[in-house]
Amino acid sequence: MLVALKIENFALIDHLALDLQAGLNVLTGETGAGKSIMLDALDAVLGGRVSQRMIRSGEKRGVIEATFVITDRTRAWLTENDVPVEGDRLVCVRELTAGKNTVRSRSRLNGVNVNKPQVEALRLHLVEITAQGQTLQVGDPQMQLQWVDGVGGEAIAQQRQVVAADFAAMTEAKTQLDRRRRAEQQRQEQLDLFDYQWQELSAVGLEDPEELTQLEQEQQRLSHAVELQQQSYQVYQFLYESDQESAACADLLGRATQTLEDMLQYDNTVEPILDLVNDALAQVEEAGRQINAYGEDVETDPQRLQDVQARISQLKQLTRKYGKTLPDLIDYVQEIQASLELLNGEGQSLEALETAYEKAQTTLSKSCEQLTKLRQKAAKTLEQQLVEELKPLAMERVQFKVAIAPAEPTALGADKMQFLFSPNPGEPLQPLAETASGGEMSRFLLALKACLSQLDVVNTLVFDEVDVGVSGRVAQAIAEKLHQLGRSQQVLCVTHQPMVAAMADAHFRVGKEVIEPALASGGKKRKSRAQGTDEASDQVRTVVRVTPLDDAMRRDELAQLAGGQTHQEALSFADSLLKQAKKLRQG
Repeated sequence: MLVALKIENFALIDHLALDLQAGLNVLTGETGAGKSIMLDALDAVLGGRVSQRMIRSGEKRGVIEATFVITDRTRAWLTENDVPVEGDRLVCVRELTAGKNTVRSRSRLNGVNVNKPQVEALRLHLVEITAQGQTLQVGDPQMQLQWVDGVGGEAIAQQRQVVAADFAAMTEAKTQLDRRRRAEQQRQEQLDLFDYQWQELSAVGLEDPEELTQLEQEQQRLSHAVELQQQSYQVYQFLYESDQESAACADLLGRATQTLEDMLQYDNTVEPILDLVNDALAQVEEAGRQINAYGEDVETDPQRLQDVQARISQLKQLTRKYGKTLPDLIDYVQEIQASLELLNGEGQSLEALETAYEKAQTTLSKSCEQLTKLRQKAAKTLEQQLVEELKPLAMERVQFKVAIAPAEPTALGADKMQFLFSPNPGEPLQPLAETASGGEMSRFLLALKACLSQLDVVNTLVFDEVDVGVSGRVAQAIAEKLHQLGRSQQVLCVTHQPMVAAMADAHFRVGKEVIEPALASGGKKRKSRAQGTDEASDQVRTVVRVTPLDDAMRRDELAQLAGGQTHQEALSFADSLLKQAKKLRQG
């Protein structure tokens, strides 16, 4: 459930903090007052598309923050995606930054940076926005299939898993068969090529991926053997036994030890220093012995050097020829061996692969048939439920049918969905998106959401003017239907209908406010992004404001929405709406 929405520098909104409630939340206001901006912000914070125009004019940064109370299912999703959760709150933040010709954005969930696909996946758990002009989604066969499957519940969900597994098995069988067929077509050519490569690479004896590196190190050591012997002897002299005038390091440390021992007779505070010098002397003596042994082991071996250089040349020539590193070349030898076994018939035969593919097709066909039967049953249920939900919405004689046609099998089955609709008796059923008027589509969407309300995983439903094009009795029926949805899910509705607004559990008025120059801050100047000129920050600006309405303010707002011959007449009508709404809510 959406409990709070904070917006800064988004479109005409400079700053806004809105607390929402459970049940039916209604936004009202004049046309163009900015109600849709609120929904655009909610869409944006949940991964919707953004553009530079969405950042408030004169600003370079906008922020949207939405706070939700989450369910256990959403908590599990967050845990799987390494998003920390404390309590039952989730804070979604999206920051927008204006660039030169574009807008950059960054999303965070409870302070953790996330990418756009993650936010879009999370959105399916949180909010669903339904607009009056949402004909594309309603007409989408894939979306229709998802709705029917939702009605089918766990039985369809389990069968879809079976179909998906069978489809994956069939796809794998087809992949192996196609690979073998291609290999058969090019068999002799490939055999010659692979056989040549196998002979060439096998003769070289490629086994150790680190061989080239090790050989190059050995080459360096053999090439500089004499120099290494000389240098090791010099180090030995510096450390342990010098044949020059200057003393070796071990001699100097020995003298220092003797002097410190003399000092120790008079001041025991030098004892730690003496210990350090003794340790250093021991390490120097050990280093001297080791460097001496190293120098004795270093030998010149011209033949070994020649062998190493020849092997390095051979390996580098092969890596250049095949365009691979030595480790990749070793892996390639194994690939050649597997390919030769396949081409020589050591793998499955072509006939066996064809049989396996046919068997996988048969299995998939049977599981798809079972899924189709379950969908036909679910479609009947949806047809009956939807017609019943439409009757109170002044569509008593509407016809609705879910047409299920065969389709090419996929991981989702072998069915193609199409919603057929006829609002008038005697008229044939036609595709819904091509037949329904705007008002009919609004009522259909609302009825559909009512049918799916117990199945939807989201806890917040947003309706953007789904009551456009209706009035009177139909508007009242829509109001009651929205209130009914609000009893099981949070509903956020933008409306112009006073009957709908009267049923709200929480009512907000959206309006524009003009900020006069005298109210602006400081008279500072800033650069206009559009023109690159200085403009005074104390110019007239328009901002969107949202006001929570108490009972008295609701009465005035409903009167404004209702109109009427006189203001008193409108107020009386508003009173009757509020009284009727209270009675319906209590009932």
